[in-house]
Order: sequence, then structure tokens, then C-alpha cells
Amino acid sequence: MVNLEWFRTFKAIYETGTLTGAADTLYVSQPGVSLHLSSLETYVGYKLFDRTARKMVATEKGKMLYNYISESLLKMEEAERIFHKSTEAGKPTISIGLCFETFQFTLESYLPTLPFNVIIKFGEYPEMLADLDNGILDLVITPQKSEHKNIQYKAFSKEKIVLVAGAKTPVTEFNKLSKKNDLEGMQAWLKQQTWYGTAGDMEHLIRFWYMNFGKRPDFKPNYIVPNMCSIVRCISKGKGIAIIPDFLFKHELESGDIRVLWEGINIMENTLHFAMRKKTMYAAQIERIQEIFEQEML
Repeated sequence: MVNLEWFRTFKAIYETGTLTGAADTLYVSQPGVSLHLSSLETYVGYKLFDRTARKMVATEKGKMLYNYISESLLKMEEAERIFHKSTEAGKPTISIGLCFETFQFTLESYLPTLPFNVIIKFGEYPEMLADLDNGILDLVITPQKSEHKNIQYKAFSKEKIVLVAGAKTPVTEFNKLSKKNDLEGMQAWLKQQTWYGTAGDMEHLIRFWYMNFGKRPDFKPNYIVPNMCSIVRCISKGKGIAIIPDFLFKHELESGDIRVLWEGINIMENTLHFAMRKKTMYAAQIERIQEIFEQEML
């Protein structure tokens, strides 16, 4: 099925004469523009532009298509502008990609106070960064970086991945083993405990275990819950252990409901970045989101 954005991209290329000019007009990446054009040419079955060293020259078929759709696109854009103004009082909309736990812990409670609309997307970081580069997302909160040249990164916080225990978990024996640096004894003790994990992400457990014991864990969690915030609620004031980022349980740590059992011999840390396109029309809105994250993750 044809995508309307392909026609928008085609029109921008026709009017600017270059892929770069179209990318600047649409506030998306040049690879994203190329992808839209390639998809449209595949759909219609013929070339729309002859590519020269300095300019994209429309073919006869390309000229015919432009003449056919340009007026309709202008009417649609005008209708979109008028409708958006009358119903949303000029509110812009930005799309943000991040993990569920980060959203729930930091941004969720602020949404009703924001003077602009927000669309939240959860997913894998490589996919979200590709969507950012292609103009589908406007901001991504990520511990990972990509090779997309159109994206810039700003580090703003670190998360430490640690082994935690619920307040009622007996940990005296483990602490003794830890002081002796008895790694074999620590592993044996840990395998006897009640573990919590998440269905979608076992990476923290696997990496932590490998970094500190030199091998992958040979056991599975006793309880698989929807997300890490669920883990925090499950082990608070009770028994159980898990490996989770430290920013998720700040309040429970202060109240004594959760304790840090072990940071590991090799500290496991992630640097969190704001990822955004180098050119964006939503700089003010993105800055407000950044302020919230910087405040909440101090």
C-alpha cells in the first residue's frame, strides 16, 4: 500500500532539487528521504528522477506525477494546518522513544502538565534510533548509540546495574561470603534464592553474572513479571533478589524496603543519552523533556 509520506517526500525533492534539501525541509534524515523515494519508485514501477552529481532532475514520469499530486497535497496540508489549529490550539506534538521503566519512573507523572502533546513509543534501542533518524521519533532516551550521522547525543546520567534484595531477605551468609571474596560460595548461595526477572529483558542478569563470575547464569528466575517496576514492587518489604538499575528503587532504598546486596567486583554501568536529530523544529519541547529527566535522575 502506498504511503502518503512518500508523496510528501517526492514533492520536497522535486521542489528543492536535492535529497539534502528535501531532508532539511521535512526535518528528517537524508537516508530516510532516499528510502521514501526508492519505495515510491518501486510502487509506481518507474524512475521519477535522474540522479546527477549536483541535482535530482525529474523524469517525464516524475513531472507528470508532480503535476497530478501537487495541488492535492497543498490542499491536504492546508486542511491539516487549519484543523490542527482549531482543535489543538496550536499545540505541537513530539514523539519520544524510551524503555517502559524509564518512562514510568521519570516522565509519566509530568504528562498532564506539559503544554504540548506527547506520543510515547517503547521498543528496542536500535529500532528506535532508526525511527529517530527517519523522522518518526523526535527524541530517544538511550544507553546505546548508533552510526546515524544525522543524530546527536547528549549524556545526562549514569545508571548502575546492581544486585538488590527485599528487606526481609536474610543476607548474612552472603555478606560473609562476599567479604571473603568466595565467588563459588556466592554463586551457590545466589542460586538458592528466589529470583525475579522480566520476560522481555534478561540482559542485565546475563551481563552482570558474566562480568563477575566469568560465565552465563545456569538458572532461570522463579518469577517472570511484566517489567522492572513490577520487580521493585514485588520484592519491597518482602523476600527475593534481582539485578536492576539503581535509579528504579531510590525511594525504596531510602525507606529501607530494598537494599543493595552487591555491586559486583566489576561495576556495571550504562550512560544514558538524549538522542535527537541535529535539525529539529521541536527544540523548545525537547529541552523541557530534558529538564524533567535531569531533575528526576540526579
